[in-house]
Amino acid sequence: MSVVVRTEFALALNQVCSERGIDPDVVLETIKAAILAAYRKDFPQEFNETPEDFGVELNSNTGEAKVLRGKKDVTPPGFGRIAAQTAKQVILQRIREAEKNAILADFSGRIGTLVNGMILRFDGPNIIVDIGKTEAVMPPQEQVLRERYHLNQRLIFYIEGIRESQRGSEIVVSRTHKGLIEGLFRREVPEVATGSVGIKVIAREPGNRSKVAVVSSQPGVDPVGSCVGQKGVRVQAVMADLGEEKIDIIQYNETPDKFIANALSPAKDVTVELNEKKKTAVVIIPDDQLSLAIGKEGQNVRLAAKLTGWKIDIKGKSEVEKKAKELPAKATIKKKTTKSTKKGTIKKATKKSVRKNKIKTKEK
Repeated sequence: MSVVVRTEFALALNQVCSERGIDPDVVLETIKAAILAAYRKDFPQEFNETPEDFGVELNSNTGEAKVLRGKKDVTPPGFGRIAAQTAKQVILQRIREAEKNAILADFSGRIGTLVNGMILRFDGPNIIVDIGKTEAVMPPQEQVLRERYHLNQRLIFYIEGIRESQRGSEIVVSRTHKGLIEGLFRREVPEVATGSVGIKVIAREPGNRSKVAVVSSQPGVDPVGSCVGQKGVRVQAVMADLGEEKIDIIQYNETPDKFIANALSPAKDVTVELNEKKKTAVVIIPDDQLSLAIGKEGQNVRLAAKLTGWKIDIKGKSEVEKKAKELPAKATIKKKTTKSTKKGTIKKATKKSVRKNKIKTKEK
């Protein structure tokens, strides 16, 4: 006896698979498992004796199914309606699981790229984001402190990865990752997208300021100019997507002292002295450029150190010159003091020897 699980079965199967983006074989196996589960529920004693003997034969064109024990058809009369009702929830669940796995497989290949999303809801400290086919989570550490998030807000997110949680696999998105900046420049700057301009390194304080070191792999292409754009239009577009986070575009240089000087932009006329062993740099800067080099609350020099990987010590030019003038004077004073001390010592020694001679003469 056969069971018609679904009318116009093949048409419905193809529709479900195309809409959900899942493999038809996965759906067919799900239906077989659901029918077998329904039979086991109605005939537990018979099934549990030899469960390995039972199976389901399913016609993928008509949807007709048979419960088989070995090669014998044991499908009970009227089982079609019972099987359909029992199997419905199981089938839907399996299809949802298959759909989720397909989506996760798709997004696992998109880690490190950007995605447009909309904030759906707040789940404790986490933010749930609609990214099209599915939902993603943005944990607190991936949120920019200065940004104010609200429902239905549309933003660009960086796909950070897939993590396992109590709810299963979750797609994690970020607004703090350096990759968000790189991805935005790829969108806005054709030279970066084609590879003629490369982003060498990024130093970022999310929501405040970032420094991006760029280099050209093609003669005649200005990497800084390409990223800034005419009248700053390209870098401004990137900043707008970051909530007006300020961005400095820096010319990368293989020579550390030149790279450090560039990294301290917008400060100019910078002199750099390196200690290769300790990987520290003493930077001498004109007094009128000091505030630019250090930045508000030390932000500029802090980002420059992150960008270059060198510990940077900034000194004003007048301070250095003043110390340089003081050094010879101190050395002279010290030298004179030493001589006078020696003379004083000689005089004292002479007086003592005279006294001794006098005492000896009296004794005689």
